[in-house]
Amino acid sequence: MSDYAAANRSLWNAWAALHKDSPFYDLEGFKAGASSLRPIEIDELGDVTGKSLLHLQCHFGMDTLSWARQGARVTGVDFSPDAIALARSLSDELAIDATFMCANVYDLPEILDERFDIVFTSYGVLCWLPRLDQWARIVARYLKPGGTFYMVEFHPVASTVCDKSPYVFAAEPGRYEVNGSYAEPVAGIAEVAYEWTHPLGDVISALCEAGLAISFVHEFPFCVYRFFPFTEEAGPGRYVMKEFRDSVPCMFSIRATKR
Repeated sequence: MSDYAAANRSLWNAWAALHKDSPFYDLEGFKAGASSLRPIEIDELGDVTGKSLLHLQCHFGMDTLSWARQGARVTGVDFSPDAIALARSLSDELAIDATFMCANVYDLPEILDERFDIVFTSYGVLCWLPRLDQWARIVARYLKPGGTFYMVEFHPVASTVCDKSPYVFAAEPGRYEVNGSYAEPVAGIAEVAYEWTHPLGDVISALCEAGLAISFVHEFPFCVYRFFPFTEEAGPGRYVMKEFRDSVPCMFSIRATKR
């Protein structure tokens, strides 16, 4: 498992360097005051003013810092040291108060002993996690009693329908040659990625078994950006499958509360 994590960390270090200059992330616009958050997570999570928020798998921190601009007291965590270094530099440059920590999600209890009002994670995070049961226990561990967990993620059905990817979980990950990224598909990098598929039922079950009460599970027949190559723009912030249009889910969101 450490070999898989090391390869994926190398990939995300390369992506941190690539993404900071990518038009997809529009870092200059963010520095000028734009938010990187999408309307879905803003609307569904609601007012975060004065609340402590832990952002798992935060990449280089734009969403974390955007939540800080919304009034939250934020801590961002990612396993890429290059991404965390960039996140810290952005926090300093923009004078946005934030804490950033470099750690694998599973190792976080070794360095962080705190509880939060909110645990947040989003967009392309679950495929890097080999164990959902352990991940869900980490989520529960960091929530205060009555605290809120919120996630929005790409739907595994979308990949199954259009990429013929397996829907069921397999302990052995898929291995992929990576020559670019979702933000820069033709960029000249050469890395290897290891990914796991997690059915939606497994995600819900893991959270319930960790002691969280599910408030809602929403499924969306669109993506908020062109994450999948088989989508086309149907309106601002709305990308649908070319063949299936609005008949197949592309994303889902979950909100839950710690009992």
